[in-house]
Amino acid sequence: MKILHTSDWHLGHHLYGRRRYEEFRRFLAWLVDLIRDEGVEALIIAGDVFDSSIPGNPAQKLYYDFLRDVSASGSPCRHVVVIAGNHDSPAFLDAPAGLLSGMNIHVTGRARSPEEETFLLCGASGEPELVVSAVPFLRDRDLYRAADGDSMDERDRLMAEGMKEHYLRAAQEAERLRAGHPVPLLATGHLFAAGGVISGDDGVRDLRVGSLGQVDAGVFPAAFDYVALGHLHSAQRVHGEERLRYTGSPLPMGFDEVCRGHEVRILETQGDGIVSRGVSVPVFQRLERVEGDIAEIESRLDELSASGESVWVEALYTGSSMIADLRRRVEEHASGAVEVLRIRNARFLPEGMDADPEQDDLEELGVEAVFERRLQEAFPDAEPDDPALKELRATFREAAAAALFDEEDASCAS
Repeated sequence: MKILHTSDWHLGHHLYGRRRYEEFRRFLAWLVDLIRDEGVEALIIAGDVFDSSIPGNPAQKLYYDFLRDVSASGSPCRHVVVIAGNHDSPAFLDAPAGLLSGMNIHVTGRARSPEEETFLLCGASGEPELVVSAVPFLRDRDLYRAADGDSMDERDRLMAEGMKEHYLRAAQEAERLRAGHPVPLLATGHLFAAGGVISGDDGVRDLRVGSLGQVDAGVFPAAFDYVALGHLHSAQRVHGEERLRYTGSPLPMGFDEVCRGHEVRILETQGDGIVSRGVSVPVFQRLERVEGDIAEIESRLDELSASGESVWVEALYTGSSMIADLRRRVEEHASGAVEVLRIRNARFLPEGMDADPEQDDLEELGVEAVFERRLQEAFPDAEPDDPALKELRATFREAAAAALFDEEDASCAS
């Protein structure tokens, strides 16, 4: 059986105000072709399908059009497994799950019992071929019940124990479903496995307030032959283990991700084992960071403009001289299909701003992340499940959804 592992699509993501729907459309069309060319029979999407819990109409259309195409007559793909990531709304993904299950599209938005999360995937003749434990992003409330006065260390311990128990029960259910058949076991996860690598503007949100949220790789029982992971945007193994894999995001979510390479993975079952190989994702929109003094930036922009290729640029000025008209000079050298999306001056800090390299740029945070940080500042001692916070979040999402749909409808009308 051939399986394709991908994750972190972030449909609906904007890059410094630039819409990326055409990039996503081309990626998904390429993925459909790859599935057909490779004869992929099962697709695993390991979370963060959408960039927001309230995706706009164009992002939703991309998702459902893809599911239609990959499940169409003539496609070799008989099964699709989708889990929610921390960016996704579990309720939103789960809403059409009953309908999609009739197309052999298995969706796990919210955490469920091992019996509800585990699927036996069969071949065209009905023979068992693979068992999948479709574990979504697990929130604190899915793993433990905090008590008043618990320290952060105690909560971290309870979280780790709850995570380990969840995957242990998932492995036991997978073994039960296998029922002696020589087929491999695969699990999914959307989390930050300790040993995973991030850097720069990875775009990875903290999974848990007040903690790094890292999970020891030991939570995954050895019974699983492959763990299809999502959340980190760089393709990588965890602690060098071939069976613990992140594919990373197929499109760079920021300029720091451009040079990492982006891939999906083709898995093949061999008896009761799994082997995998990476397939590089083509570049659908070139991004480039142009860095140096003003002469170096102008020279590189001239080269890019002369190429005629569509390039989105981040210009980072690192020269020692004060350039009063930096933006004008940079933009004068960006012509044709070259667009400068962001200009940063490494030597300039507005008065009163601390020179903190860890400080987040509001441009790089989504509206939900900004709202959550404001909640933390206003209610530092509140529990995550506090009813007042839930009500505030619900009101915020209603307002944000209304604004987003207004924006998308205006865009479609134009």
